[in-house]
Amino acid sequence: MKQRISAPRTALHQFTVPLSATRRGARLARLLATEQLRFWEMPLDPARLIVAELAANATVHGRVPGRSFRLGLTVTAPATLRIEVTDPRGDQLPAQVRATAGADPAESGHGLLLVEELADRWGVRTGPVPCKTVWAELDLGR
Repeated sequence: MKQRISAPRTALHQFTVPLSATRRGARLARLLATEQLRFWEMPLDPARLIVAELAANATVHGRVPGRSFRLGLTVTAPATLRIEVTDPRGDQLPAQVRATAGADPAESGHGLLLVEELADRWGVRTGPVPCKTVWAELDLGR
């Protein structure tokens, strides 16, 4: 997991939407993120690939029947896009986080390898209970 402590940033743009924890909701997350990035005149890739992976993970691993997940996009100065996907399964951490916490590596998947490669930083924030947020940041270098 690539993480770095950084100073607080000023939000230039923010977008958030709750979505159903279904395949259709994951697809809609990617489509809405694409349209929002176009509206903000931001590069689409690799952001929409990261959104697709995080949303798919939320619907497969973070799903609780009757509960939705939330997609958040924030552009901050200086030129950073933060992607956040919040789901109601704070007890179900991503594979790479579980692996570092001593879980059996045979139980770990490879779903976040794409996020690891594409994002400049990513991580997991637990809470508020029972939720968790998986986030990724892209330095836009505009």
